Amino acid sequence: MQQVLATAFGNVQGVLFDIDDTLVDLEFAMTTALRDASEHLLPGLDTAGWEKFGRIFTHETTHFYDRYLAGELTFNEQRLLRGRAALGHFGVVLDDGEESHAWLTHYARLQPTYVRAFPDVVPLLDALDAAGIPYGAVSNNVHDYQRAKLDGAGLSRISTLVGTDTMGVPKPDPAIYLEGVRLLGTSPETTLYIGDNRLLDAEGAVAAGLLGVWLNRIGEPAPGFAGHQIRSLDRLLG
Repeated sequence: MQQVLATAFGNVQGVLFDIDDTLVDLEFAMTTALRDASEHLLPGLDTAGWEKFGRIFTHETTHFYDRYLAGELTFNEQRLLRGRAALGHFGVVLDDGEESHAWLTHYARLQPTYVRAFPDVVPLLDALDAAGIPYGAVSNNVHDYQRAKLDGAGLSRISTLVGTDTMGVPKPDPAIYLEGVRLLGTSPETTLYIGDNRLLDAEGAVAAGLLGVWLNRIGEPAPGFAGHQIRSLDRLLG
């Protein structure tokens, strides 16, 4: 018989998670690897400069990642374009050949070594396991890349995983959330979906019929947001 988790969001029979910056601290992994891969190009850059460099790369406004999701760029192409944009802000221009290849290879090798789970993840998974409640992940990246990321972060127990290549669509298309629900064997109205992106995770999941929750770890202002939000996964253990 399907177990039920009683929460402030109703009786939940399954839980789906976003991955990046929800389960794993991708921003830490990216910014740390960026510094390691780029220090020789930016000698003497101070702490504030590195923080700005990381923000430009991780929160870039040129929409290269959106173009990747739309099929216009490969994953490595968007990653390199983001890196070149961040380096260019500090006056460093990589050529289109060996320099770019070397930087991308170095960064790609380093970044997975810094991927780690947030400290509030394992206690929640332990509680779900103890209650017999199924869980999984639905991500806006390809399955195999995210599988390696979860395994590297010590989260191999999350066996149910839906990527953009699983259904051929990204969030917020309802099909990608509903495939996660199908794999859990639950129903949308009894499945919690938790993620750090207000639009793609909370609002997108609600539009697909799930119980969407915005994991607002940094306390980002949310004018006009009437949905559920939490600051930590510990909130679900209360």
